[in-house]
Formats: sequence, structure tokens, C-alpha cells
Amino acid sequence: MIVLTVLICYLLLAVGTVAMFVWLFVEQRRHARNLAKIPVRIMVNGIRGKSSVTRLCAGAMRTSPHAVVVAKTTGSAARFIGPDASESPISRKHGTVNVIEQVGVVRRAAELGAVCLVVECMAVDPNLQELNQRKLIRSNVGVITNVREDHVEEMGPTLEDIARSLSRSMPAGGVCFTAEREYFDVLADEARKRDCTLVPVEPDEVTDAEMAGFGWVTFKENVALALAVATHAGIPRHQALWGMYAAPPDPGVLRVERRWFGAMELQAVNLFAANDPTSTLMNIELLNLAGRDLHLVINCRPDRIERNAQMGAIVDRIDPSLVFLIGTPTRSARRAIAASHRSRVVDLGGDTHTGQSLLEGIGRWLRPATTLLMIGNIHGQGEHLLAALGMGSRC
Repeated sequence: MIVLTVLICYLLLAVGTVAMFVWLFVEQRRHARNLAKIPVRIMVNGIRGKSSVTRLCAGAMRTSPHAVVVAKTTGSAARFIGPDASESPISRKHGTVNVIEQVGVVRRAAELGAVCLVVECMAVDPNLQELNQRKLIRSNVGVITNVREDHVEEMGPTLEDIARSLSRSMPAGGVCFTAEREYFDVLADEARKRDCTLVPVEPDEVTDAEMAGFGWVTFKENVALALAVATHAGIPRHQALWGMYAAPPDPGVLRVERRWFGAMELQAVNLFAANDPTSTLMNIELLNLAGRDLHLVINCRPDRIERNAQMGAIVDRIDPSLVFLIGTPTRSARRAIAASHRSRVVDLGGDTHTGQSLLEGIGRWLRPATTLLMIGNIHGQGEHLLAALGMGSRC
């Protein structure tokens, strides 16, 4: 009887294993057919600006006659963007992010008759970035926005390592556009290994007049990359710009918004999306906030200790009147703040505050014409504060 039971178990295991492999084979063939239905596949990778560039590329490509364009972003709020630019949130079980969701995105795009699919690379791990490219999207046009210091644990430890990790999303035998300058030679070396044509993009070729057409704050770097992709697709520059102006911005797009605290008006700036020191300082320079009465908020996360310290370390370069520390552990940011600015720190740390209680704690220190600048990581207390300010995610 025991022998018979063991044999039955082995038989069931064998049948289950065969069934699984058959299912995987069928799914792989179906996915390959769906990819083949979409002739233009664009994947956007890099450290900062991926979501914005994805949306700008989709807006530009949408102006091509008879083009059905579908896009998918992953940043501040993952979105599936249909041919008419309408958006729907990406549904995730238990909030878990998994690159396999790209299979469903490709299927939806094929069902809609997409001629062009623009996707943001959602992988951080280098091996998953390569899987995302070689198996899931197989893009023929790539974009690497820039190389900055982020996700060091997965892609680092050096910036050169990060550049090589990002290169794993380059399309073999295709073309890739980048605005990266400092590590261009590293990217070019990786491109040669993949028989990929790497094309440098010059942000300064975008004029101030062209930038004035946007109703939100973006970088010339992002616009230049989308224009390069559009030119590669044969879309005239003026036509591509028109499509980009009309494209809906990312929910996390940089905006300066007026808010009221009681009878006092303040300017609120959400810089949580630019969560590395270089990007944060670049955004502050772009907004020309120097000379204003700045009150800085740094949101800290327990799984981003190093990043918390990096944000504390740039406080003296921002030179705010006050620094509010929220989230936890705030000491990881406080210890990195220069001695010249430690007397300006107001510690509102903890992970149990409501957004309203955070706003009330900050409000006690506000003065008329204050600019409230929020940096660090958005998740946790940062999200609560934004909700209290009426600056939460927009669909």
C-alpha cells in the first residue's frame, strides 16, 4: 500500500510538471504572437524621468497618422494609457510589483490593435532588466534617460556599474537614445556588445520657446529624448511637440501649487519623485527657488537609511529657513545635516501621524509667503502629508 501511494504521488507530480511546461510553452507562444502584432516597441529606462519620457514619447507617436499608440508607466502611479490617452491604474494583487505584468500589458495592447507600445522599464535588478527586454517586451527602440546614484544595492556600487546595469535593457540590433553625458562611453561600450546603435541627445537643442508650451514643469532632457524618438519614427518636430503638449502628465509631475493654511497662503512643491540628491538639486535650480522663504520637509523611510542621510547632507546647499523631519528614523537624516543648519531642524518623526497632524505641526512654524519644499521618499508619511495638502495622486 505504501509503495502504491508513493507511485501515485510520483505520477501526479509528473503529470503536474508536464502540464505546467505545456502551459508555459503555450503562454510563451501566445505572448510572442502578441509582440509580433506590435511593430514599434519602445522601452524607456534610466534613473530619473522615465515616466515623463514615456508619456512624452507616447504623445509624440500619437500624432502619427493612423497610429494606434498604447503606453504603460510605472513611476509615481502605474498607469495603462490607451490610444485616446485615457488612463487606468495597473491592478496588482496585494500591491506586489512583478515584471510578469508586462505580459498582460502586451496582450491588452495587441487586442487594441496597437501599432506602437511605449513602456517604462519596471525592473531594478539587472537580470530582471534583461529579462524585461529579451523576453517580455523585445523593444526595437530604447531610451536611457540618465545615470544617477540610486538603487545602489541592486545595480551598484559605482555609477559605472549602474550604467552597465541600465544597458541591459538596450535592444540588440536596435537603436537607443540617451541624454547621459558623463557615462556615455560606458553606455557606448555596452551598446557595441549588443550591436545596438547608441544615439546621443543634446537637451540644449530644445528652445525655451518650445518648453513654454508645456503646462507643467519638465526638463529639456526629457523633451529632447522624446523628440529624438519621434524623429527616428519620421514624425516632424512641430507635430511631435504638439502631441507632447497634449499628453497628460504623470501624477508625480513637478508642480508648484498654492495652498491655504487657515488664512495664510503658501506655495507647496512636491519633489518626492526626484528622490536622489542630484535630481533634487536640479529640480530646485529649475524652479529658481533661491531667495524665497523656504521651509524644507524631508520624509524618512526605514528601508532607505542611506537615502535619508543623502537628503540631510544637501540641506546646507538648499539653505532653508527651517527643516521638518517626518517619517522614521529621522536621526538618519538629522545626523547628516551640517552643523550650521542643525538649529533649524523641527523633528516631527514617527510613522503613526496622520497627514492632518503633520500639517498642523508644520503650520505652527509657517510665515506668510512661505514655500514648503518636500523631498526624500514619498511613501509613508510623505503620502499622508500630500493628501492633507490636497496634492495626492491624480488619475
